Amino acid sequence: MQKVLLHACCAVCASYCLEYLPELGYSPVVYFYNPNIFPQAEYKIRLEELVLYCSDKNIPYAISDYSVSDFYNCISGFESCPEKGERCNKCFELRLNNTAKYAFENGFEYFTTTLTISPHKISKNVFNAGKKAANAFGVKFLEIDFKKKDGFKKAQKIAKELNMYKQNYCGCEFSIRKENLLPL
Repeated sequence: MQKVLLHACCAVCASYCLEYLPELGYSPVVYFYNPNIFPQAEYKIRLEELVLYCSDKNIPYAISDYSVSDFYNCISGFESCPEKGERCNKCFELRLNNTAKYAFENGFEYFTTTLTISPHKISKNVFNAGKKAANAFGVKFLEIDFKKKDGFKKAQKIAKELNMYKQNYCGCEFSIRKENLLPL
């Protein structure tokens, strides 16, 4: 099987993707780079849950630094954009550029992301950011829309069966809806 670097935002989203990629002939290695996640306590919970899941499944993983300044610099001027807007596209670019760079530096020919499993993300925009990052670093981006074939529902089922932590917002402070505000 061909190795693929899988950018993952959380264990729930990664779960189905990690089951599906081997069906396509890929051996995934998980990569966690998410400086957008707010607050830091939420970041730690998502990271710990993903590490636990990968460890239980014997899936290799790598963790990048939590550099929130990268996120805020990237989306500066786009803070008031709505969900699915330009702020999200900038965030996709940041995270997938970092993933493509890591893939290149560590000998991966392919990378992809769990971001397309969410019904709250526009896969076309994720694909555009992935292809742009792939071209910049000379690696290949796998355009897989993980929400197809009930991927999102399957991930939710896995999460329920394993009693995984499930967040109620995408990750950044701007994606927290009023009814879901978390104590800071």
